Amino acid sequence: MEFQSLLVLRKNRFILMFDSFDTSAAWNPDQLKEKKDWIFEINKEASDYIAENIKKVFEPKKDLFDYSRDEFDLGPILENVSNAAKKAYYGYGLSLIKGLPRNTLNNQEFKLLIWAIGLHLGVARPQGMFSQYISEVKATGMNYRSDAGRGYNSNAKLDFHTDGCDLVGLACYNKAMEGGQSLIASSVTAWQLLLSERPDLAEVALENFYFSHNEEQIPGECPYYVQPLFDFAKGHLFGKWNWNRVRTAQKMDDIPKLSLIQLECINFLEEILRRPDVLFTSWFEPGDLQFINNHVILHSRTGFKDFEEIERKRLLIRIWIAPPYSLRLPDSWKDFWKSIDPGSVRGGIYGKNYDNKCRLFEKRQSELMGMTLPSSLST
Repeated sequence: MEFQSLLVLRKNRFILMFDSFDTSAAWNPDQLKEKKDWIFEINKEASDYIAENIKKVFEPKKDLFDYSRDEFDLGPILENVSNAAKKAYYGYGLSLIKGLPRNTLNNQEFKLLIWAIGLHLGVARPQGMFSQYISEVKATGMNYRSDAGRGYNSNAKLDFHTDGCDLVGLACYNKAMEGGQSLIASSVTAWQLLLSERPDLAEVALENFYFSHNEEQIPGECPYYVQPLFDFAKGHLFGKWNWNRVRTAQKMDDIPKLSLIQLECINFLEEILRRPDVLFTSWFEPGDLQFINNHVILHSRTGFKDFEEIERKRLLIRIWIAPPYSLRLPDSWKDFWKSIDPGSVRGGIYGKNYDNKCRLFEKRQSELMGMTLPSSLST
């Protein structure tokens, strides 16, 4: 009886807090299909202009850190790009830009274009073991289920997950011969359904789960971190999920085994995410750039089969961004994010090669964007 009373009080608090949410993040697929204000089109004239600028600036041997924001004239598309990123962060949790100059740029020039866009939007974040700030999402033979497994180097079907950044940009250079469909679900909608249908499991989702760093942590850092699946800050809901990292953490000796109620919570959440009235599916086309707000969106993709020719194999360019207009995060997020302050440089996977060059880039870019650095990164 005592537990039930506590649950009702907490449930009422969540309902009251939800009233202050931007409910556009709590969409269903039909609503998203009906609305078109999250899709931004770039016309051919603007696309050609940007391609010409990128070709002028591109130097094959130049390090990405050595490019400055002012070298890139994004004039004809900058407003669309900025609005798309903000729509993803403050609106539906996702947005799509169509018409980037894929056909007139080679894959390295296209990568530079995405880097240039990132320089105008915020501070790029490192993404993995090698401390890379931009990634080529392509099949290289990685075993997704290995202890160090990451989905972006695999052609496997992926679990629903969030990335370790505020905003992720995924740009399509080549689509797969078969498969690779994008799967998107609103974690706000998922939370509402979890709370209304199984409030006992919603309570479990507010408890800490153990996530593995999948061998990508900074040397000397703990190989795992703890975080609830859902939490609140300043009247906003934040979601987090990555079964692959929870599964890997379960192999560690000092990690408590998932309880039966935790497993039930996980399975029920996964079932919600795949319901037809929750799951939104789409296909990337070359020249598309998708933004996702990881705090309110869970994403996945189907497995895919590649073309034989190397130049035709599926290739997406991924950038992780900390934008200057980010919201305060829950206290429970700090272990992974390093900072929970609004408008701060936060998130990312620092990896094994995070060095002074990375720090100098982040310091320079954060000053340019008027953002704060966590004390651990500002030295």
